[in-house]
Amino acid sequence: MSHVHQSSGRRGPALWALVFLPVLFWSAWEPADRMTWTLEVLPAVVGALILLCTRRRFPLTPLLYSLILFHCIILMVGGHYTYAKVPLFDLLREMFDWQRNNYDKVGHLVQGLVPAMIARELLIRLKVIPSAAWRNFFIVCFCLAFSAFYELIEWWVALISEEGAEAFLGTQGYVWDTQSDMAWALAGAILALVLMNRLHDRQLRSLEPL
Repeated sequence: MSHVHQSSGRRGPALWALVFLPVLFWSAWEPADRMTWTLEVLPAVVGALILLCTRRRFPLTPLLYSLILFHCIILMVGGHYTYAKVPLFDLLREMFDWQRNNYDKVGHLVQGLVPAMIARELLIRLKVIPSAAWRNFFIVCFCLAFSAFYELIEWWVALISEEGAEAFLGTQGYVWDTQSDMAWALAGAILALVLMNRLHDRQLRSLEPL
């Protein structure tokens, strides 16, 4: 059993990189707006470097690695096209008669979902908050605060540089875009805690101690 776990642990980073790197290179090839691409994709690159540096000292659960990879792909796709111009969601807008391209709402849903699971894993493994109820309350508060801080970053970028700021903000003329983004992140955090807690707990129990 230990041999299987170690073998899977060795293959995991290679498989992760096998997905991440091609999407990154595709995303970087002639993006719609270079500044927007840099702003959107930088968190994915930084996250990948952090995972690379910590994979031996503090390996995460397979669920969390998969969720982080999924989040990175969301960022890189959004960075390539800009969130307001992702082709699939332009098609969905026509099909469902949406007023706007809603790919950014997927991004903000995941922006709550993935940080919630990262926070959950760290809090449990580091034994920061023993009570499950208080831990879940803290995670939801953290994710909502993280989403609000990201909205502040978007505002600062818009103030510092008008060039490319509109594409980065992605409001598409929607007056309640900021509040909607935070609501989607809140929903993502709650969904993560409700739907993934059992699978996450099983993987945490099977994770071998360092």
